[in-house]
Amino acid sequence: MAIAVAQAKHMFGLKTGVSGNVAYQDEQTIVYPAGANCVMYNIDQKLQKFIAGSDKSQGITAIAVSPNRRYVALAEKGEKATITIYDLHSLKKRKVLSSPDVQSNEFVSLAFSPDSKYLVAQGGRPDWTLLYWTWEKSKVMAVTKTSPPQANAPVYQVTFNPQDNTQLCVVGNGIFKLYRYSEGNLKQFAFQKMEPQNYLCQAWVSDERVVVGTDNGRLLLFEAGELKTDISISMSQKETDKDRMGSIAEGDPTIPLGPPQITSIVAYSKGFACACGPGTVHLFEKTDDKDFFKKAREIKIPVDQNSSDPTKAQMQMIVCLTVSPSEETLVASTDASQLYSITLSTADIGKGDQAHFEYLAQAFHQGAITGVDVCIRKPLIATCSLDRSIRIWNFETCNLELYKEFAEEAYSIALHPSGLYILVGFSDKLRLMNLLIDDIRGFKEFTIRGCRECSFSNGGHLFAAVHSNVIQVYSTTNFENVLNLKGHNGKVRAVIWSADDNKLVSCGMDGAVYEWDTFTGKRVGESVLKACSYSSVAVTPDGKTTFAVGSDRSLKEIADSQILRDVESDDTTLTSVSMSHSGRMLFAGTSTGMLRSLKFPLTVPGEWQDYHGHSASIAKLKITYDDQYLVSISEDASIMMWKIQDKEGRGMKRDKEAGWAEEILITKSDLEEKNSMMSELKTRVDELKMENEYQLRLKDMNYNEKIKELTEKFIQEMESLKTKNQVLKTDKDKEEAKHEEEVQEVMDKHSKELGDMESANNQKLMLEYEKYQELQAKSQKMQEDYERELQEREESKERALEELTEYYETELQKKTTQLEQSHDQARNQQKEYEETKTQIEEDADREILDIKNKYERQLRDEKEANQRLKGESGIMRKKFTSLQKEIEDHKEEIKRYQADIAKLKKDIAGHEKDIVGLRKEIQERDETIQDKEKRIYDLKKKNQELEKFKFVLDYKIKELKKQIEPRENDIKAMKEQIQEMESELERFHKQNTQLELNITELRQKLKATDKEMHLERQRVRDKEAMIKRFKTDLHNCVGYIQDPKMLKESIKALYQKHVQEDITESASVDADIQKEYARQREHLERSVASLRKKLAKDTEIHRADNVRIMQENVSLIKEINDLRKELKIARTQVHDLEAALGLHRKNNTVEASMTLQAVTSQNKNAMMEQDLDESRRMIDIQKVEIKKLRSHLFELETQVSRPPSGGRLPPVPVS
Repeated sequence: MAIAVAQAKHMFGLKTGVSGNVAYQDEQTIVYPAGANCVMYNIDQKLQKFIAGSDKSQGITAIAVSPNRRYVALAEKGEKATITIYDLHSLKKRKVLSSPDVQSNEFVSLAFSPDSKYLVAQGGRPDWTLLYWTWEKSKVMAVTKTSPPQANAPVYQVTFNPQDNTQLCVVGNGIFKLYRYSEGNLKQFAFQKMEPQNYLCQAWVSDERVVVGTDNGRLLLFEAGELKTDISISMSQKETDKDRMGSIAEGDPTIPLGPPQITSIVAYSKGFACACGPGTVHLFEKTDDKDFFKKAREIKIPVDQNSSDPTKAQMQMIVCLTVSPSEETLVASTDASQLYSITLSTADIGKGDQAHFEYLAQAFHQGAITGVDVCIRKPLIATCSLDRSIRIWNFETCNLELYKEFAEEAYSIALHPSGLYILVGFSDKLRLMNLLIDDIRGFKEFTIRGCRECSFSNGGHLFAAVHSNVIQVYSTTNFENVLNLKGHNGKVRAVIWSADDNKLVSCGMDGAVYEWDTFTGKRVGESVLKACSYSSVAVTPDGKTTFAVGSDRSLKEIADSQILRDVESDDTTLTSVSMSHSGRMLFAGTSTGMLRSLKFPLTVPGEWQDYHGHSASIAKLKITYDDQYLVSISEDASIMMWKIQDKEGRGMKRDKEAGWAEEILITKSDLEEKNSMMSELKTRVDELKMENEYQLRLKDMNYNEKIKELTEKFIQEMESLKTKNQVLKTDKDKEEAKHEEEVQEVMDKHSKELGDMESANNQKLMLEYEKYQELQAKSQKMQEDYERELQEREESKERALEELTEYYETELQKKTTQLEQSHDQARNQQKEYEETKTQIEEDADREILDIKNKYERQLRDEKEANQRLKGESGIMRKKFTSLQKEIEDHKEEIKRYQADIAKLKKDIAGHEKDIVGLRKEIQERDETIQDKEKRIYDLKKKNQELEKFKFVLDYKIKELKKQIEPRENDIKAMKEQIQEMESELERFHKQNTQLELNITELRQKLKATDKEMHLERQRVRDKEAMIKRFKTDLHNCVGYIQDPKMLKESIKALYQKHVQEDITESASVDADIQKEYARQREHLERSVASLRKKLAKDTEIHRADNVRIMQENVSLIKEINDLRKELKIARTQVHDLEAALGLHRKNNTVEASMTLQAVTSQNKNAMMEQDLDESRRMIDIQKVEIKKLRSHLFELETQVSRPPSGGRLPPVPVS
């Protein structure tokens, strides 16, 4: 026998804690991590391909898909952090990258360059090293530390500029850095000036702009490293959410308070999407100026109706977002291992509403999976998990059939062979439940708390449940406790029924494996090994042999209460074991998440093949009844389906005619409800059919009328176009005739101009030829002169050369004699040097010989010792080489065998895939052909019925037309009358509008004259006020009649105040009167209507104020007059006093002042002094009051827009 082959078929689950854990390969395929694999899931075909993780890996930490969608990079944690790059089309490994520069054992973020040639990787703790690779050459181009060593702040994400291979962006806790690669270094540029924040994610929205999200709900838009925009996002609809959650929300500690964290950002052509807070994504789109972004839409994770707490799904944090290449779909992954998607086109529809995500494939488990079972009669798998959910999966269609969350955690599950019931061990009770069409409902409870293991018999008439160290067997029909199997001293970890249900095999933590007779309840076999704590057990189909695994890292084969074989597992703990129903395949699960296929029958030492599956310990294994699939569950919340077969390709052949059972459970009340709903819907459909038929008839009538109208219009337009065409043709003929005449005239003109130009040019040519001959004669003369000069110069040159040669020859002779003398001196010196050299060499040779003899002796001694050592090392080398050759030969043989095995496996896998694919295609095509034939038959039937219906309708239409024709004639006549009346109405309307216009014009003119009259009256009032002011001032001047100096000054002041102002005003106003009048008149005539409305409003608003102010003015004027009278009386009294004292005389002014002071000083409390002080104080107060009133009047005049008082406008003539 050989080792069975297992091939990964489908995986339910998503690995969290991976950077960039969802990405698109193409429009139909997404890439995400699950277990220890990278999964390529085709959304349309619902098929998966797998890239297995590398050996000795501790799991995937980061994923990146290249922009050209050809490669995927997987960063794996281990003793040494590695990055493996795979081809997404062939699924072959392209490169494995690692670097000694990285001290960390993991990479936290990966990114490909825009051209997919470079890869940047961010290392983790403790050094946070950033590496820049040309990955095809496995060459590190640059290395830098992104986090300062003293802070050791975490780095979350690194990305490339989408247009520039050399520009990077790194974000982390207090870290936002832009790097540029140049000359083998990553240099930081655009240093930040703002306070550091906890930057969680980032995305490039253009070649210079980066959007960065923080943990306090802020979106920061940087351009070339400078902050451009700061958008703060708050929790929207918080109150409505609380109301919706009710009383649970009030005490729920999971609801986050404060601003939401922005955990992921993805950019696309219209803008970007960001995950803000629990279960929420905001779409931001570019504004019209394309410099800023505005919030366009909000997308939320929907409420989960299958959960005991429906709002719990909305509390998930979205950790990664990705957009499809065509930008049609947005996919989100959450921290609760779920994948959601939404089509962006539907998200754009009705932007006022909230959009909701949908599950991408199906809902996955969130917590460690504790139990699994398969069904015999249906293609179902049942799983339970610590996330309190029970899920029923279909292993043929790879779909989630049923799903429900409960209030308690589920530890074990068993599926009835019929597929209609499940047995679930909850933390409080063991429950037997019905699998209904759309629900899981309990119908019987057993008082077994925290049941960790339960199992139905193969016949389904019994089930076994573990209660601590006792196995209780119950009847499925009457729920009676048939047997209590006691014997284990520790907790029972596994229970399995034999194929004929006569035996029950159990194993426990006490190191015991027991066989029980299910009829008598007696123990018929036992094997106890206290050193081992067993975790799983399997039985052969004949029930004679048992296989058990436990904590001692070995697989034991037990028969007749004896351990026949003990197969060691190479320092790997085996957690579960499963035997095929054919008895030819044996599989085991390991604590590292690997699936192990063992050679059966077992051999010592054991032979096996390992397959990468999960990233955590495998909890249980189950093989389907037809031995086609193996199901493995793990603590990493993933379920994996394996296609299995032995080496000969044999397996249990399922009866295809019998097929899978299709019956389902439904309660009577549900069925009655659905039947009543169906009858209601049928009646509604009939009503709608009648309504639709009636509507169709009405529409046909309307459309026929419209067609008639359109045909008439079309004919009229055709006739008008024909007439236009004829007119245009006549115009065209006229234009052509005109054009020909114009062309002829132009040609005549051109010929005349040509003749004139030719004659003029001939004359010019003659003149130029004459000039040319003159110039030629001049040039000949010049040439003769130049030749003469050249000859003279050559002769003088020859003479000078002869003189120079004679001089230099004499000089040469002198120099040669000097050279001979110097050569003789050099020879003598050379001889002396050689003699000294020979003497020195002889001395040196003697010394060298002495040293040589000395060292030769030492060398001989060393050589002898060296030869001895060489002999010994030669012997050792020969032994070592012979051993190494033997090792290499063995290794080569092993490699050859492994290569042959791998080739054969690949061939087998390929052929199997082809067979499965072809079978599926044949089935699908047969099904489609049958469906289409049925559809054709139905359509033919419908067509016949419709033809009958059409015949009846045609007859009815003919009858109705006969009835309608006389009415249509009457309608036409009435329509003509209506048209005539409408034309008369239009004429009357035009006349009315013309009259209204005339009236408005006349009213405007009347208003203008009224306004001018008001202005004139205002001017008269102003003049009268001015005269009054002049009179008062004049009256004041008369008071100084006794004092000439004061009188002179007061008259001067009066002159300056009144006469000069009048002169300047008249001078300036006379010059500007005409311009001001023209401007005001144009303005008034242009905007009289608008001013009228404004003035009406303003007068209503200011009338009360004006009346109040006028009353105040009147009272103030009265007070002023009274004060003036009092002042006059006071002045006369003062004058009388001065006259009495003699102060009014010019000569004795000093004496007067002295006497006044003497009087006041002598009689300080006199009435006169009081009167003087009071009068002075009153005068000062009145002066201040007058100033205030004048300023107040000035403000009022400016508010009312009083016209200038200088000039007077003539009245507007009324036409």
